[in-house]
This record gives sequence, C-alpha cells and structure tokens, in this order.
Amino acid sequence: MLEPFRYAFVQRGLVEVLLLSVGAGLLGTWIVLRGLSFFSHAVGTAAFPGLVLADGLGFSAFLGAVGATAVFALGVERLARGRHSSYDSLTALVLVGALAGGVILASDVFHSGANVETLLFGSLLVVGDQDLLLAGIASAAALLATLVAGRRWLAIGFDASSARSLGVRPAGWDALLLGLIAFSVISALSAIGALLVTALFVVPAATVRLWTRRLPVWQLASVGLVAVEGTAGLWLSVKANVPPGAAIAVLGGAVFALAALVRWAWQRVGMRGVLALSCGALLVVAASGCGGDSNDSGAGAKLDVVATTTQIGDWVRQVGGDAVAVHQLLQPNSDPHEYEPRPADVEATSGAKVVFENGDNLDAWMGKVVDQAGGSPTVVVLGNAAPIKRAGETSGPEASKYDPHWWHDPRNAEAAVTAISKALSAADPDHGDQFSSNADAYVAKLKKLDSGIAACINDVPKTDRKLVTDHDAFGYFADRYGITVVGAVIPSQTTQAQPSAGETADLIKLIRAEGVKAVFPESSVNAKLAQTIAKETGATADYTLYGDTLGPAGSSGATYLSMEQANADAMTRGFTGGTSTCTISGIG
Repeated sequence: MLEPFRYAFVQRGLVEVLLLSVGAGLLGTWIVLRGLSFFSHAVGTAAFPGLVLADGLGFSAFLGAVGATAVFALGVERLARGRHSSYDSLTALVLVGALAGGVILASDVFHSGANVETLLFGSLLVVGDQDLLLAGIASAAALLATLVAGRRWLAIGFDASSARSLGVRPAGWDALLLGLIAFSVISALSAIGALLVTALFVVPAATVRLWTRRLPVWQLASVGLVAVEGTAGLWLSVKANVPPGAAIAVLGGAVFALAALVRWAWQRVGMRGVLALSCGALLVVAASGCGGDSNDSGAGAKLDVVATTTQIGDWVRQVGGDAVAVHQLLQPNSDPHEYEPRPADVEATSGAKVVFENGDNLDAWMGKVVDQAGGSPTVVVLGNAAPIKRAGETSGPEASKYDPHWWHDPRNAEAAVTAISKALSAADPDHGDQFSSNADAYVAKLKKLDSGIAACINDVPKTDRKLVTDHDAFGYFADRYGITVVGAVIPSQTTQAQPSAGETADLIKLIRAEGVKAVFPESSVNAKLAQTIAKETGATADYTLYGDTLGPAGSSGATYLSMEQANADAMTRGFTGGTSTCTISGIG
C-alpha cells in the first residue's frame, strides 16, 4: 500500500506537499473569501514573460517569475484603487498584457522559449532543495501574515467602507495579500505548475467552505485537506503513472464534488443518504487500490538503460539487443519540448546504469530528473559525439550547439551508435562483443541509408530542392544533401515559439517568389498553419516529415532508418510535384 513512498523522489515530493499545505490552506481561505480565485490562477500564468526573459538572458527562472508576478500583482492592485470593478475583470486586463508581452518576447525577441513550457508545468517528482526552501518560506510568511493581518483582511472583505472608517487602509493591506498570494503561487510552480495551481490554493478551501463558516475551523481544515489531497495525489500518480499535478487536481475536484453531494444528501435525505454515498465512495476507492503493480521487475540480468528520445531509444535497442532493458521517456509523435516526468520515468532513472541524452537543450529537463531520481547512472550526451558541422560554420564546437536536431545527418547517427556501443560495453563488459557486433551491423545500414538518400536527392534538379517545414528542424539534413532551406512556418528550432503575422506574410511572399512546390508539415506538430500557408501559395501540404520524433509502431517512421527514408521520399515527392519517389534497399 505504501510502497510508492519508499522512493527518495516521492519522499521529497511529500515533504514539498506538506510544506506547501500550510500556505496554500491559509491563503486559500482568503482567496475564496475575497473572490480572488481567478487572480490566484492567473498569477502563475502571468509569470510567462518573466520566464521567457530568464531563459533568453540566462538568469534564474525563479527571479524572472518573481519579477513578472510582482509587476502583475502591483498592476492589479493599482487598477483596483478607487474603482468599483471586481478583481476578476481587472486581473483579466493585466493578464492579457502579460501574456501578449510574453508571446512577443518568445517569438520576436528571443525566437525561442524551449524551456518555458517545462517551467510552467511543474512536477512534484523532481523538486530540489531550493524548491523546499521556497515552499517553507512561503508558508511561514502566510502563517505570520494571517496572524498579523487576518482581522484586517476579514474586515475589508466584509465591508471596505466600514473598515476604512475604523482606520484600516484597504489599499495597503490588499497589496500585501495580493503580493503574498503571488509569491506563494510562484513557490508552488515547480511542484504543480501554473495551470493546476488552483488544485492547491482554491479547491480545498472551497471544499471546506461547504461545511463551515467559522474562519479558524475553515483555515485549519483547509490546511489539513491540502496535505491529505497532496499526499493521496502523489501516491495515486505513482500507482497510475500519471503526472502528480494532474492527479492532485483530479482528486481535489472529485473530493469537492463528493463533499457537495454529501452536503446535498445531508440536507435532503438525511443520514441514510449520507451513509449510502459514503459506502459507494469507499467501494470506488477500494476498487482503485486493487489494481496490479505496473512495476516491471522481470528484466532479469539485463542492463537497465534510459533513453530520452525516440531515436535514441531505437539506437540503444539496436545495439543492446536482448542484453539491455530500455526505458524510453518520450513516446512516438510526442513533442520533446512538452515533456513532463512520469513516476515510472523517475523510477527507471533511479535504477538505471546508463542514461543516454540528446543534449543541446532538446532534453534539458533530463538533468533535473537524473539529479532528483536518487541513482548514480553514467550519463552519456550523444550530441557531444556528433562531429559534423553545419555549412558555413567557421568556429565553435559542433553545430548542435546551435541546432539540436543533429541526428538528421546519418553520419552523426553513426557517431552516436559508436558512443552507445562503448558506453554499454563499459557498463556490461561481458556483452561487449555483442554490442560491438550489433553496432557494426547497424552502422553498415546507416551508410547505405546515407548513400541512398543522397542518390534520391541528387536526382532532383538543384533548383527544385527548396524546403519549407513546420519548424527549423532539418538544417543538418539540408546541409548533408544539398537542399536549400527557404523558411519555416515556426521560425525557430523549438516548436514552442509562435510565428508573428509579419513573419507568416513574409514567408508566403518568399514561397511564391521561390516557386516552392511543397510545404512539409511534421508528424508531432499541428499541421493547420502549414496547410493554410500551402493553400495560400498554391503549394501542396500532402507530404509529412518526421522532425523531432519517430512515428508509432507500424508507421513509415517507426524506426530511425525508416524515418529518414520516409523523410527522403516525402521530400523527393514534394520537390518534384509527385513525379519521383525514393526507395532505399538493404536497410530493413
């Protein structure tokens, strides 16, 4: 029953929940009482421009978030002075400005934002010492402020005019409350994320409010309910292998619904109805706890390995064969920029002997997973093995410092496979010959792939090799095979940036001027904008590429070799208006 709590990363998450429960429970009562639910939800999202600035300029993400939310809270408070508008409407006004500023910074200034989504979607599974410290400080501040300012906040919420006549200045005390909520929400971002923060700060307090109006009882019960729901949600996330923030949010919503139903039953049908509902709830809980343990413990003597991306997972399986057990974090057609750790991922990392990463910020989140998992694996960053430079680069290390999609040049894949073989052999010398033999056989297929793609592309007139894709992911492929990159729908190496209207208009003009025949959507990116641009320019959008990820089993991109052949075939068809195809033998 309590097996999930034997893991160090779950224990750390539990401590984080218990620390946050004091601040979230106490402030939650003031949030519900004062009608600040939307503000508490919005303040985390308003951190977006600060996170973009921190990511783009290279300073602490926490400082960027605190700065942005401080401006946000101050803006709401200033607008509220002397106005009769509700906090909800004023919050919406300031939030729109914050989000617009963040989008402009991410898309037009820094042309990035790869780490921002990860920062906005936190995880209790990878909290560190700094997160625990911030949670403790936020809860201590909430407790102290409640003791000092609680009566004033209550008076202002009940009747601001009467409070003012008694010498209480609403503006200053409201500013303190808004600032404290903002700081506490930011302290919870790493644990639960901006979009689910109401699961801690609003839902438990609203649930308790159904049953009591006495403020001290309400506050104590809210603190306790946050702690219980957080602990139970963390347990549930490990058992069901779902993100803990989502598990806590769903559990909180279910408890609120049940509390409302029980209250209705108490008022309408008396004790018997309450007992019937309670028995039904107990049966549901008992059924949910009877599922089998999904922990894979039958790997035997195999070498436990973790691979972050789909292509790396494929390479490791090819080299390791039946001597390795591979836990692959990203799944087919998933976006690496939107990954959130699952309990099974952290558990696998804690017991792995080797962890293979892509590097170059594509899977930057893996560093935190490794640090917090509690194991001691050998970490191999395969991007460091990629030796090929991009065309025109004259200085600095290999090109993946600027472009993380190095695997689209098969020569870099050869280097990565060799590095995988060496790492596996070092971790399991008894199977070293097997790893080396498998790697040699696979490298031979990579060489055939490389020459086959070159032959296909060379049959296309150079003036027709004009590439427009969803995002800038094919620089290595284009440099290797003599393709001209005209542009990208998302002019960034991450799918998290957003194209501006001006950039889209310029791309449409360029496509027309260059006579581009095809705009290539990607399998892991929404194709709607690429299709719209293609329709606007008369190009086709019928040929899909595999950019950041392999495709699912059974698809044309299910393996690295088939993926790159599928990409070459799609480009050949698109460049030639469907008159030519690309088939490569000897790599199946």
